[in-house]
Amino acid sequence: MTPADLSRTVLHAVRRAVDEDALRAPVPARVRVERTRPGGSGDYACAVALQLAGPAALPALEVARILRERVAAEPGVGRVEITGPGFLSFTLDAPAESDRAVLAAVREQGLAYGHGDALRDEIHQFHHAREVRAAVTAQTVRRLLTAQGARVRTTCAEPPDPDWARLGVTVDAHGTPPVPLTGIRPVPAGATAGELLERLGPDAARWGLLRAAGHDRAALGPELLVQGEANPLFRVRYAHARARALTRGAAALGFTAEPAPYDESPTEPAAHGASPAAQAANAEPAATTAHDAAARPLLDLIADHPGVLLAGARHRAPDRVARQLEAVAHAFFDFHDSCPPLPAGDEKPSAAHRARLALAEAAGTVLAGGLSLLGIRAPEHL
Repeated sequence: MTPADLSRTVLHAVRRAVDEDALRAPVPARVRVERTRPGGSGDYACAVALQLAGPAALPALEVARILRERVAAEPGVGRVEITGPGFLSFTLDAPAESDRAVLAAVREQGLAYGHGDALRDEIHQFHHAREVRAAVTAQTVRRLLTAQGARVRTTCAEPPDPDWARLGVTVDAHGTPPVPLTGIRPVPAGATAGELLERLGPDAARWGLLRAAGHDRAALGPELLVQGEANPLFRVRYAHARARALTRGAAALGFTAEPAPYDESPTEPAAHGASPAAQAANAEPAATTAHDAAARPLLDLIADHPGVLLAGARHRAPDRVARQLEAVAHAFFDFHDSCPPLPAGDEKPSAAHRARLALAEAAGTVLAGGLSLLGIRAPEHL
């Protein structure tokens, strides 16, 4: 069960409680679940009971008890606890199946993994100055919102700079807006689009303009062009290129990715003389071993990616997406170095290699999709 699945499960429980007249409150449009913070209980937590307590005219603890019994009966949920004033904490059942579902979702949705329709009922109108950082930020926020189903229109106070087009920026209209619009006002870049393009090129310029939060000054120096680990943009793009290289390397060795549970249980040795099919069946339950502990942070980041995209859209914060990509790249290299997806020397491809490759490919897809939303290319080779 992915975080999005859990959110829908809790929302379904609220609807059931209302339909059964156990709860008299309006059903919210969405329910937010978050990964439990350090020291908390369970895998995920939700404050929906506190949200519904007022409209239902019931204590939050009573609302939580009504929802707990309905959520606990759903498949994939192992345990539901009530903590604090009425928070619901969820421990998911069969984490291996949850991991498999996440990787399957990435493979099925591709670059659109994390897109959805959570904001389908929203209409936004943004207005910004004739300034390059404001223009790039507004255009990227538009991408994020559109990816969540919202409708968005952007206008500029003056005719747009012709160089904006080389940064992928378009505006719907310019001049005084006919109605009050939401302003996009990050700290100005201190340079024109033409100057940034000449010094940095479109990809590094966009990363520099978007990586810092809007209230912080953007770092737009030559460090954005450094081809090394100290440059976060290079690290993100190199992680993507490395993931794609692993797929090519596996194809040359005659095997492909195959998602399997990350249950950290050791593989039982195949019986001597067993057929290849029997050996594969015997190996399948153990995609990784305890040596693959580095898989967990990467899997968690990939599972959290849809929530980060939605939060970036809601808060008009492309910097959240950039930081998520940096975290995915860092976890990818930790995983790659600890658990090589390709066999070495005379080693034969195994179920573990196929599972590791599936995780590496998913990371590459998440990185490419995130960069695309930021308007930055994800090269296959670096």
